[in-house]
Amino acid sequence: MLGSVGAFAFLASLGATPVHAAEPIFDGLRFGATTSIGDGDNQEDGVFPSVTVFFDPFGADSATGLIEKVLRPRVHAGASIATASNGVNQVYGGFSWDVDITERFFVELGAGGTVHDGDLNDDGTSGPKLGCRLMFREYAAAGFRFDDHWNLSATVEHSSNANLCNGPNDGLTRAGLMLGYKF
Repeated sequence: MLGSVGAFAFLASLGATPVHAAEPIFDGLRFGATTSIGDGDNQEDGVFPSVTVFFDPFGADSATGLIEKVLRPRVHAGASIATASNGVNQVYGGFSWDVDITERFFVELGAGGTVHDGDLNDDGTSGPKLGCRLMFREYAAAGFRFDDHWNLSATVEHSSNANLCNGPNDGLTRAGLMLGYKF
């Protein structure tokens, strides 16, 4: 017991604060569906149910000023599932930045990478040909907050290999709606 009190006093003297077990691991959760907005060979059929979790390890919620907001993004990770045979399943992750337009309206940008199970080379089937398994992924969203926890956002996302692979680069472009919950 005395050792615990001494350790706490030592940490307090260094300016350290104890970690609270009640702090949530996740900053937010978003789920919804997108659909392909590509044309020609880039078109995917069906819808793509998806879920994304957000983490705030850099303290983005407490960032003030533009430079601090840019240097303290949230981290996101998620997946989308194809519902048609020429659709592409993805697992993705990256960084996200939010900007409040008003108390209720916001915009968000994100960038990172994705791994997919789509066709790499032109094999005569329909659907996009993507050149390599690992691609860049970026998205933009505009949303409305119903209250401190719930929001709805319209999103557009794009994934491609930026011509860094030997092979085609049809890319994936999708748009949809996402319902979000902020913890």
